[in-house]
Amino acid sequence: MFCEHRWDRSLAFGETVFPCPRPGPAPMLLWLLLILAPGRQPAGALPKALLLLKPPWSTAFEGETVTLFCKDHHSLAWEYVSWYHNETPLRKQSGRLQISKSGHYRCKTQRSSLSDPVHVQFLPDWLVLQASHPAFERDKVVLRCRGKEEEDIMERTYYKNEEKIGSSYNSNITVYPAFNDDSTYRCTASGMYILGMSWTETSRPLKIQVQELFPSPVLTASPSWPIEGSPVTLTCETWLPPLTSRTRLQFCFFKEHRALGAGWSNSPELQIPTMWSEGTASYWCQARTVIPRILKTSPRSQIRVHRVPVSDVNLETQPPVGQLIEGEDLVLICSVAAGTGTVTFSWHREGSERSLGRKTQNALSAELRIASVREQDAGRYYCAADNLDGPVLSKRIRITPRVPVSRPVLTIRGPRSQAVEGDVVELRCEAQRGSPPILYRFYHEDVPLGSSSAPSGGEASLNLSLTAEHSGNYSCEANNSLRVQRSKMVSLSITVPVSHPVLTLNPDVAQAMVGDVLELRCEAQRGSPPILYWFYHEDVILGNTSAPFGGGASFNLSLTTEHSGNYSCGADNGLGAQSSETVSLNITGLCKNKVTHITVGVIGCLLSMLGLAATAALVGRFRTQRKSGPQTGQKRGSEEAPGPELNTKLSLLCCLAIPP
Repeated sequence: MFCEHRWDRSLAFGETVFPCPRPGPAPMLLWLLLILAPGRQPAGALPKALLLLKPPWSTAFEGETVTLFCKDHHSLAWEYVSWYHNETPLRKQSGRLQISKSGHYRCKTQRSSLSDPVHVQFLPDWLVLQASHPAFERDKVVLRCRGKEEEDIMERTYYKNEEKIGSSYNSNITVYPAFNDDSTYRCTASGMYILGMSWTETSRPLKIQVQELFPSPVLTASPSWPIEGSPVTLTCETWLPPLTSRTRLQFCFFKEHRALGAGWSNSPELQIPTMWSEGTASYWCQARTVIPRILKTSPRSQIRVHRVPVSDVNLETQPPVGQLIEGEDLVLICSVAAGTGTVTFSWHREGSERSLGRKTQNALSAELRIASVREQDAGRYYCAADNLDGPVLSKRIRITPRVPVSRPVLTIRGPRSQAVEGDVVELRCEAQRGSPPILYRFYHEDVPLGSSSAPSGGEASLNLSLTAEHSGNYSCEANNSLRVQRSKMVSLSITVPVSHPVLTLNPDVAQAMVGDVLELRCEAQRGSPPILYWFYHEDVILGNTSAPFGGGASFNLSLTTEHSGNYSCGADNGLGAQSSETVSLNITGLCKNKVTHITVGVIGCLLSMLGLAATAALVGRFRTQRKSGPQTGQKRGSEEAPGPELNTKLSLLCCLAIPP
């Protein structure tokens, strides 16, 4: 592939051409390497030889021969010529070489350096596209479409990048390819058979690479290291190929952005009568042709003038080391103990390729101000002083801006997502930025809980065993003596497991009657809402009730004789169920009716019961008296009472006597 030439706009004039490296071979593509763009010649190097072809075409048919000639700046060389085929030296030493083999050819004379390679190719094709050789930038190139049997060709057509650019019967065409042109050329030839049928042949593609008219100049100074006050001669070195010796070059010399002397001149030299150390700067030159208009620029060169070198370079800071706070300005002061002339000071930080700043002045010290120093500006700093005798470096000093703490972040970490009474949680406070040491304080509702220090920076933590009173807002504070910052509030809600609930009956009696409505009330004194209460009779669930805001809950029960037995309740808020103690309840068989319908029956039943009770008391007394007398320690009222069988019979009689 052809290389691309990069064109840069110079500071004063025109364009600067950068040389193009030699292209590699491309299969199935016919390259016309007239002469590769030459590289920059070192100062004092011999001009390159120029290899010429006769006939002047680098493409030929197999079986033909091409004669090579080697020319230097003086004339054609007829002896002592070195020839090379594909970089392999050939034994022939005469000034001409006849070839019939494809390949890259080069030559060299005693008064020139090695020429650029020329690729000559002998093809077995019926049709070839040829280009004239040599061709220079801004010059014309002749294209010829040649067939083995020219008389049979009726029309030739030429193409550039597959676009038709011309056609004729037997004439060539002229093109003006650019120096960095990457276009592909080809041609076709057509004719007629005897029977009237047409035919067409196509050549292989061809790329043309044009030779530079002259290489970019190189600026040299003599002497290369002048003594202060002595004259210096500047030379803008370049050369024209032998065939272009009639072309005239003009030269101009520059110091930084200013032209020296009278401007453009036909002489490639310029003398500076006196070179002072204060005049040391970048020098460069330009070379141009008038027709055609081609301009090229040399690299910049530094001319160093011998002078007293600087010594004992020292770097100081303001404020002093260790007292710089982030956000303040830092002043770097670079000074030298000795040195003459203009001194260039530069400031550097280790690890950075680019300097922080540069000043050139006729003084023994210079300052560089770095505004609003940040934490990332920390490092080892040094400065350099140079008065064109080479830079001298100072010792390195470490600069670490002290950073006020940033606003800390409080996080609370526990064994579970919802904090529960009895858990141990960790309060962790961290300021992302801040010079150590950092003192952290922890607060609950703005009441201090404790403090912890981070001597090397980073975070600190405090462990807390939770109780119900620890619910609320928490915050932390960071202090590194440069600034005090308080974190945002973090809320913590403590969930309390339910305590053992207490079951109460309403009415609060141990014995109830059939038909009563009994309220079972269950209440846990502690526990975070919501709480779900369950009610049990002989461990059989009666029902449940929720207390969404805490407190107790009730369950109503219409009693029957089957409701006698043990009752209990349970409470659960998701952290473990708790059960109450058992409460016993005895249900009697008495029926309850409306008072207005049974008043008489009740009074009669009561009188009957009183009579029966009196009779029973007399019988008991009688039995007692028949015994020897009361026993010692017997309590009063311990006489034998009527048995439960009698009471039950009386109750049933009474109940039977009462109408429904």
